[in-house]
Amino acid sequence: MSCCDAWLESRRQGQAVAEERHRILVAMAHPGDVEYSCAAAVAQWISEGCDVRYLLGTRGEAGMDTPEWPPERTARTREVEQRCAADIVGVNRVEFLNHSDGRILYGESLRRDLARVIRRVRPHRIVTLNYDLNIGARHMNQADHRAFGLAVLDATRDAAARWIFPELLNEGLEPWGGVKEVYVAATADRDMVVEVSGECVDRAVQALRTHESYIGDLDADGQVRTRAREMGREACYEYAVNFRVIEL
Repeated sequence: MSCCDAWLESRRQGQAVAEERHRILVAMAHPGDVEYSCAAAVAQWISEGCDVRYLLGTRGEAGMDTPEWPPERTARTREVEQRCAADIVGVNRVEFLNHSDGRILYGESLRRDLARVIRRVRPHRIVTLNYDLNIGARHMNQADHRAFGLAVLDATRDAAARWIFPELLNEGLEPWGGVKEVYVAATADRDMVVEVSGECVDRAVQALRTHESYIGDLDADGQVRTRAREMGREACYEYAVNFRVIEL
């Protein structure tokens, strides 16, 4: 199922869309989160004409646990790698909130920062990462993923409410209630299947490989292609990416 179906249907029905592209904001905690989870879907959406933008909560500066990779060097490197990965799938707008890697705190400050971007970008759909306590049956999810993903959900409503963060009005940012659903990637329970092409899977594999400072000798092809094939098989597609959908 294409993320652009509703938009295309509205055009078929003659509804005014002011010739704007369907905007998608992908908001995740760290560099590499998109590539580990759903870059093939991003590439597919862009091939269908969607305008996709990335928002990362941190620069991943605490992700390299060796003296040779202090936070300053790590942040610079991972930002460059993330921008290169985005470029491979066709995303040319990447923004970082500069919260502390490994110490993202759920709260008003984070929700305000997210609501600010949502009001400015005015997306029709938001994509974030699994914010559950567990990944799979037993593995504990990372703290940043839990805090950031939940804040994304709440900030989506905050962005639509005029008086929750009234200071944003002083920045010229009017409320935006155009987000009707949030796609959550890498969840055990999923109810949305996005079919993706082989070319989009190829791009996603290349995008993950750009994070070479972080992934080392990880089998990027196996990480992306094998999982996309498994998810596709469940829906009788060659390749697919699955999501949980939260309606607002």
